[in-house]
Amino acid sequence: MSERTRWGILATGSIATAFVQDLKLLPDAEVVAVGSRSPEAAQAFAGKHEIPRAYGSWREFADDSDIDVVYVATPHSAHYAATRILLEAGRAVLCEKPFTLDLTTTVELIDLARDRGLFLMEAMWMRCNPNVLRIVNLIRDGAIGEVTSVHADFGVAGPFEPTHRMRAPELGGGALLDLGVYPVSFAHLILGMPEHVRAWAKIGPEGTDENTGIIFGYDSGAIAALTSGMLGETALGATVSGTKGRLVLDPPFFRPDRFTLHREGAEPEVVENSRDGLGYLYEAAEVQRCLREGLTESPLVPHAVTIQVMELLDQIRDQIGVSYA
Repeated sequence: MSERTRWGILATGSIATAFVQDLKLLPDAEVVAVGSRSPEAAQAFAGKHEIPRAYGSWREFADDSDIDVVYVATPHSAHYAATRILLEAGRAVLCEKPFTLDLTTTVELIDLARDRGLFLMEAMWMRCNPNVLRIVNLIRDGAIGEVTSVHADFGVAGPFEPTHRMRAPELGGGALLDLGVYPVSFAHLILGMPEHVRAWAKIGPEGTDENTGIIFGYDSGAIAALTSGMLGETALGATVSGTKGRLVLDPPFFRPDRFTLHREGAEPEVVENSRDGLGYLYEAAEVQRCLREGLTESPLVPHAVTIQVMELLDQIRDQIGVSYA
């Protein structure tokens, strides 16, 4: 690698735009190429963001050996195909969440990366957020005692057209994979893998979930109550309760600028840390750190976590009756 990490961006939508904007805040990062299935889209994106190379073919983009790592920002129905092409071409990859549509394809990609000795990470930016990491450390240090419950919600108002990625089954539509992955991942971050999983959802006319409720049960006695939906905007909040207090995250909980620690017999403590950029630079910085140190997976978002979260999403989808071709 050169002193600067050379990024390639695969896809040209709003998430790709946000990520590129945040990369500009990292002095040791530069975007050197963009790829798309459309030459026109790639060229327009490159011109807008001053990116030197634009490719209208995934394969041609993947063969660019001057790219150190690729950020995959396609709709999640294309994550598997895009990431597989990149890994087969020898590229390191940061792939947007959810990693793929199911556990089988997730394991396939991780196995391929391990076989090739390549870096691969799911872009669950929440797990790299400084305030979220502070919360994890406070819990580990016993600030709220033993965790008894986690509550988190992520709902948006819509409405979305039937062909929109949020609803269309061919695009991996549904609230769970697009939004619910955040509460599920947050509960996993705090409590780990549950012993019991229960879920119910309102299914829309396309066969994808519009409003989903999830309960995780743990043999410790702890529970997680999680919701995701696209029928109405929710508070986007999260609370972690324990035997000696609770932590309340300001919305949106997956990139909080502030949280409040409530302890027995003490005044609430507000911890505030203004976010840099849009919040994506923290995962980008983690990727660059891992590449510099020769790591093939991040300790903040390890492969095992990606696999376990996808296993939970599969269980939930099975219970609510959502499947993809």
